[in-house]
Parts: sequence; C-alpha cells; structure tokens
Amino acid sequence: MQHTVSPVGIVRSCFKEKFAIPRQQQLAPAARGVLELLPPFDHGDAVAGLEHVSHVWLLFLFHQALEDKPRLKVRPPRLGGNKSMGVFATRATHRPNGIGQSVVRLEGVEPGRLLLSGIDLLDGTPVLDIKPYVPYADRVADACNLMASEAPVAIAVGWEDSALLQAGAHALRLGEPLVELIEQCLAQDPRPAYQVPPVERVYGVKFWDVQVRWHYPQLERIQVLEVTLDS
Repeated sequence: MQHTVSPVGIVRSCFKEKFAIPRQQQLAPAARGVLELLPPFDHGDAVAGLEHVSHVWLLFLFHQALEDKPRLKVRPPRLGGNKSMGVFATRATHRPNGIGQSVVRLEGVEPGRLLLSGIDLLDGTPVLDIKPYVPYADRVADACNLMASEAPVAIAVGWEDSALLQAGAHALRLGEPLVELIEQCLAQDPRPAYQVPPVERVYGVKFWDVQVRWHYPQLERIQVLEVTLDS
C-alpha cells in the first residue's frame, strides 16, 4: 500500500548547508527560522490555538538525503561514523522514507507562518505535519537510550578579535543572535569524529548570508577566524 503526502509548509532557516547543523534539535537555541505555510494551510484558521503552545513537533523530509534504495544499517556520527547500527536504532538522515522529526520552540504565530527557534532544519526543508508538544504525554521520566544517554560534550570556541567584531556587526544587520548561533553550533564540533585536522586546515560554513571560517589550534578547541558576507 502506498500513500502520497504533500508538504504543509517550507522552512526558511539560518542553516544554508548541511555541515555544522546540530545533530539534534534544541542544542542551539539561537538557531532560528520561519515555517512558511502553503495553501490551504496559510490561512489563520489552520494555526488558531497554537498561541497557547510553547513547542511543536515538526515532521519533515530530509529533502537532500532521499534515497531510492533503503538502508538496513547506517553509521551514526555520534558513534564516530565507523560503527554500524540498525537504521531504526538511530536518527541518521538516511531514513526508509526520508522522514525526520524535531521538537522546536514556537516563538510566534502569524497567519501563514510560524516563527521557530532551536531548530536543526536545513533551509528549504519541506514540513509534512505540525503537532503541539504535550509535556505530560511526550516527556517520559524513566526513558533511556544507552547509546546517547547525555548530550555531547561541548568544545571550547574562541574568537579572533576581528572575527568577533565582524559577527557582531552582521548580527545587528540581520537582527539575529549570530554570535550565539556560531558558538552554539561550533561547540557541537561539526567535523567528523574520526577526523584529526591539522592546525592549518580551515573549515567554513554559511549561516544566514555570512560565511564563517575556523580552525582547530588544539584538538578540542575551535578558533573562529573570520565572519564575512557570503559572495
């Protein structure tokens, strides 16, 4: 039996590429975006009552990771990318139907759009459904996951003086907490766990419309080198 689904909206996100997106939601509270609802859900009736809700579940498509052939095993980044696990034991993006889910903070409700924070969604992500988070039912006090019992340990993020000034200026221009976004995302250490980068290697990623570049002067420390307008 097959079903056809259509998006109810599209996410406009601070994340313009997959690299450096936090591997779970809520790890970067400064990560913001807007869910633009599509007809007929862009009418105020569709979101009536959501003003009473602090968080929502988003069911979405990993639109840049869709695959024709299902995977039975995957290599989760949390386990270093070198250990295979059954696909249903992980939250890897390689899903049988390309479906993901995230709990995100609802910052505002407007006809036709929802303002979100704490997101882990790539710009352009199609959203299939929205459901209110219900604390008494969705929070399980005795739940456990022995493979991911705690959040990853954050690594230190330092700044070149000029980079911090650049980030502050762009934050004012964008009206977004750009400094916090950079620190929260880079503290999750986006490089592959098995990779030991030489000091001279420079990494880069695009947040909003700026390019952030950094390196690893020490194995467990990031130094932000520059934050420039993406050309």
